Amino acid sequence: MSTGTVAKPSAAPKKAGRRKLTWPWILLIVAAGLVLFSLVRVVSGADDLTSVGQISGALQLAVPIAMAGLGGLWSERAGVVNIGLEGMMVLGTWFGAWAGYQWGPWTGVVVGILGGAIGGLLHAIITVTFNVNHIVSGVAINILAVGFTQYLSNFTFDKAEGGSSKQSPRIDPITDITIPGLSDWLMDLQQKHWFLISDIAGILGGLVTHLSLLTIVAALLIPATWWILWRTAFGLRLRSCGENPVAAESLGVNVYKYKYIAVVVSGGLAGLGGAFLSIVSTGIYQEGQTGGRGYIGLAAMIFGNWMPGGMALGASLFGFTDSLKLRGGAENVHALLLLVALLLVIAALWQLYKKKYVVAAVSAGFSAAFFLWYFLTDEVPSQFVDAAPYITTLLVLALSAQRLRMPKADGLPYRKGEGK
Repeated sequence: MSTGTVAKPSAAPKKAGRRKLTWPWILLIVAAGLVLFSLVRVVSGADDLTSVGQISGALQLAVPIAMAGLGGLWSERAGVVNIGLEGMMVLGTWFGAWAGYQWGPWTGVVVGILGGAIGGLLHAIITVTFNVNHIVSGVAINILAVGFTQYLSNFTFDKAEGGSSKQSPRIDPITDITIPGLSDWLMDLQQKHWFLISDIAGILGGLVTHLSLLTIVAALLIPATWWILWRTAFGLRLRSCGENPVAAESLGVNVYKYKYIAVVVSGGLAGLGGAFLSIVSTGIYQEGQTGGRGYIGLAAMIFGNWMPGGMALGASLFGFTDSLKLRGGAENVHALLLLVALLLVIAALWQLYKKKYVVAAVSAGFSAAFFLWYFLTDEVPSQFVDAAPYITTLLVLALSAQRLRMPKADGLPYRKGEGK
C-alpha cells in the first residue's frame, strides 16, 4: 500500500490594501493642482480665481465649515452621529453675538462655544443615556435651536440699541494680522498675472493679509485634534468607543463618559464655528446666517473620511467655491466649468488605466458636456452661481463615496454593561 503526501492548501492571496499617500505624492498632487488652476485662469481670463482677496475670502468662509466638520469628527469617532451640528452652530452664533456686543468679541467667542456645547450635551443625554435614534435627536436639536434663538432675540436684541428681533447690535472686531512688506509684495506679484508664479503669490498672500487671530486659533485646532485622537491614550479610548464599544468596555473603558466628552466637544467646536460667523465674518448676528453650513461641515467630514486633514481639505474646497460666488460671481463660476471639465478628463484617463471602461466613458461624456457648456456660453445663470457651493458638495460626496470607511459602531445603539 503506497502512501501519498497530502498537499497543504495554499494560503489565500492577501488583498492589496489601499496605499496611503506619502508626502512626496501629496506635494506632487498639490503642484499638479496649482498648475491646473493656473492654466484655467490664463485660458479663461478669470484673474480673480487665485487672487489675494479670493483666497482670503475662501479662508474666512472655510473656517465655520471646518469647525462644524471637526465637531462632527469628534462625535462620530466616538460612535455618535451628530446631525445636530447646524443647530449647535445656530446657538454659537446667537450666544456669541449676545455676549460679544456687551463684553467684547473674545468673551463672545467663549460664550458661543459654551452655547454650542450645551447643544452637544443635550444631544449626548438624548442619544447616549436614553438611546434615542441619533438622526431624530439631531433634527430635533436643529429645530429647537432655531426656535429658541428666535424667542431669545425678541426680548434681548429687540430692546438693545442698534438691534432688532432678527439681528444683534454691532460687535467689535477681533484683531487681524497683515504682515507688512510681504503682503504688499505678494499682492504686486499676483497682479502681474504670470503663469503659476502669480497664482502661488495670490495663495500665499491670502494667508498673510487680514488674517483674524480667531482664524489662527481655529486652524491650530485641526492638528491638535489629530494629535489628541491619534497620538494619546485618551484618543485611543475615545476612538475605540466608535469602533467596538463592547470590547472597549470589557477592557475597562467608561464608554458613556467618552461618548459624553466627544459630543460635548463636538457641540463646542460647532459653537465656535457659529461664533466665528457672527463675530468675525459679519460682525453681527442675523437670523438664519448659518445657511446650512453645519450640514456642509458634515459633508466635509465625510469627504475627508473621518480624518482631520481630509476634513480640512473638504472645508477649504467648499469655502473656495462659496468665495467664487461672492467675488466675480458668474465669471469665476464660468471658469470653474473649464476646471471641472479638465478634472473629468484626468478622471477618465485614470479609470482607463484601471480598466474601468464604463466609468471612464461616463467621465469622458460629462467632460465633453462641460467643455461644450464652457465654450458655447459667456456666463452661467445666476441661479447656478448661487447653487455652486451646494452642487460642489453633492459632486464631491458622489465621487468620493466608494473610498469611505466610517467608524464601525457609528450610530449603533449601545447599552452600558454589554461588555461584561
